[in-house]
Amino acid sequence: MTTPFDVLSRIRSNRAVPAPAGERCDMCSELIADEHQHVVNVAERQLMCVCRACYLLFTDSAAELRYRAVPDRYLAFPGFALSRRAWEALQIPVGVAFFFTNSELHRTVAFYPGPAGATESELDLDAWNAVGGADPRAGLLADDVEALLVRVPQNDDDENAEPQTYLVPIDACYEFVGRLRMLWRGVDGGQEARAFIDGFFAQIAARAVKTPP
Repeated sequence: MTTPFDVLSRIRSNRAVPAPAGERCDMCSELIADEHQHVVNVAERQLMCVCRACYLLFTDSAAELRYRAVPDRYLAFPGFALSRRAWEALQIPVGVAFFFTNSELHRTVAFYPGPAGATESELDLDAWNAVGGADPRAGLLADDVEALLVRVPQNDDDENAEPQTYLVPIDACYEFVGRLRMLWRGVDGGQEARAFIDGFFAQIAARAVKTPP
């Protein structure tokens, strides 16, 4: 006599083996490793996680593509032409921000971290153009996929201290802001957030290639 247990056993044995768990490519649905590459959907300003094969389809920086591969380039800009007064003219309320050229808008946009994540700044374009015009290294950034990440000392004692300025992949900026959001406390972020910022910039400094003025 067939029992309910026998029926249930047959159903379980005939069921397809589930696909292994893990993240998948946003383009072709192939499994990808935890450490993977990204492309930017330019029109929608969206980062996409992709496999290596899909990534390579969009690496031609000269092509007019809807998607652009995010490069893995880190450059340090010592002596970058950004004074405390110039930073204040940009009207960014915290001491860290990243800037990149949005090819859809045909202008530079700026974001800074906070308790809500990446917040877009009402960037004073004249003030930014003055900064970019004073330091030609700002022109090295690839549109949409690379950013200028800047940290300006906030203590009055550091008024003449040089800002930390790096060219980094845009996905590194969003990772930085996303992780910082989970640590942010109060108005200024709190001690844990400041420690995270110190560590993040130290990692970038160790990785970046110095590019002189």
